[in-house]
Amino acid sequence: MADNFAALNCLKGVRVVDLTQFEAGPTCTEALAWLGAEVVKIENPKSGDPGRRIAASTPNNPDSFYFKILNANKKSATVDLKTKEGVRLVKELVKKADVFAENLAPGTIERLGLGYDVLKEINPGIIYCQVKGFGEGSPYEKSLAFDMIAQASGGTMSVTGEPGRQPCKPGATIGDTGTGMLMAISVLGALYEKKATGRGRRLQLAMQDACMHYIRTSFAVMNQQGNKQAAPRMGAQSTSGAPAPCGIYPCKPGGYNDYVYIFCSRANPEHWDRLLKVIGRDELIGDPRFATNDERNKNEGFINEILTEWTRNHTKEEAMQIIGAAGVPAGAVHDTLELQNDPSFEKRGIMQVMKHPDGDWKCEAWPVRFDGKPPELKPSPKLGQHTDEVFTQWLKMSNGDIEALRSEKIIGN
Repeated sequence: MADNFAALNCLKGVRVVDLTQFEAGPTCTEALAWLGAEVVKIENPKSGDPGRRIAASTPNNPDSFYFKILNANKKSATVDLKTKEGVRLVKELVKKADVFAENLAPGTIERLGLGYDVLKEINPGIIYCQVKGFGEGSPYEKSLAFDMIAQASGGTMSVTGEPGRQPCKPGATIGDTGTGMLMAISVLGALYEKKATGRGRRLQLAMQDACMHYIRTSFAVMNQQGNKQAAPRMGAQSTSGAPAPCGIYPCKPGGYNDYVYIFCSRANPEHWDRLLKVIGRDELIGDPRFATNDERNKNEGFINEILTEWTRNHTKEEAMQIIGAAGVPAGAVHDTLELQNDPSFEKRGIMQVMKHPDGDWKCEAWPVRFDGKPPELKPSPKLGQHTDEVFTQWLKMSNGDIEALRSEKIIGN
């Protein structure tokens, strides 16, 4: 493993009180942690973030990989929010914080006494972030949501799948991680503004609204056509209405993911001629059947036939390299195991080894490189690992103060 990473201090000094759980909220706060913020997860002393228990590996290794990948570079402090003293402690932390984030079930944070109006009085500069399934004022405002619910109600499923067949959920967790990324960007904007004004912001983001944002080009394409019809499912084709060829083609040896995606842009007619040359069909250059985008679409069946004849004689990696080198966009359909085992990601620091108390494991790191290096991957915290440290450093508590709280079971071990 190459040490191609560096500790980032972009957000050094920024403190985040993190009451998020599962994926959408933790994605946001993890992004801030990657960038150097001190992110403290406030967790239930008994069980912590419910994400810790999703597909946990073994009884002796209770933290799930799901939790670890979403909570890297953070700290954990345990507080019982069912006690008045526990809520008071969180309020004391908020006084020292720049950001407060939560994605609990609708109404929960207000019932705990940690709503926006309360915390704004305590710290007018707090950037208060809330991720919910549905937006304030929505008829579904009080409904629960997970990634798949957001993708269904936010439209991404409606445009995913083969024409004429039922909707399909995209494999990427757009509703969860996609929402978290939009919130993280918004937090950075609010932090920048705060430098000038000293004032905080209330940031609210609904997972349904985020999913709609990610299919905004589907809205645009249909509005341009002016036919007042919903955007259709187009399978592997581009939603921008690109001409043939635009799709997935089988490769040897014919395995489950042995395919290559080939795309000829409507904005660059040279792609088509380049593709014909590289597959050895120069005689079709200038053929009137392919002279325009519309004509190519009329002859899509023949185009797919000649491309498949060529791709079946190449592996997906060969096809991607050969076609890509000719100046035509092409992408091998890599599966998750192939990506994890690709040494180039390790060399570039995009894949790193998390040195975790439960055992080392290789996983994805933050993909943005700063001056050639991505940030260093630090392990997700064990439940309550930083409780003493946080209350000592943030609130200047003595060991005696902390032990008193622990004896009263307000904080965990």
